[in-house]
Amino acid sequence: MLLGSNVGDREKYLQTARVNVASHIGPIISMSSIYLTEPWGFHEQSSFYNQVIQVEISFNPYKTLDAILNIEKEMGRIRSGKWKERIIDIDILYFDDEIINEEKLTIPHPGISDRRFVLEPLCELIPHAVHPVLQVSNKELLQNTNDRLRVEKIISVNNLD
Repeated sequence: MLLGSNVGDREKYLQTARVNVASHIGPIISMSSIYLTEPWGFHEQSSFYNQVIQVEISFNPYKTLDAILNIEKEMGRIRSGKWKERIIDIDILYFDDEIINEEKLTIPHPGISDRRFVLEPLCELIPHAVHPVLQVSNKELLQNTNDRLRVEKIISVNNLD
């Protein structure tokens, strides 16, 4: 999963999201460092804090999505448009090797290969994992992405709660 925030105390929002994911979806088995990233898609807003977490999920992708949407709502997220500022954003990147392409849910996340802010923390955790649709590793996706927006590691995993 990818966590992101660009409003208020971004680090605190990521921490709260991790606690909520662990209690409502499943235990976090690993997490990347936190990265400061330029906004993607709509540039006239504050930079994001982003982090990838691996979660041991005990239910199907649809129930996982419902739980994510509930966590975002409970944390105060207001959906004001695509790529706009947000207290918290939680995205499913991969769900094992599943491929789902429906209106409500697309797995793997369709933006993985186009977004350095996803690939940098993803490669910190699982560089050699293979994208089930594109059939290339996360490391190869990062090496070949055209995204040149700034992504800077700011808080290493050793410094987290």
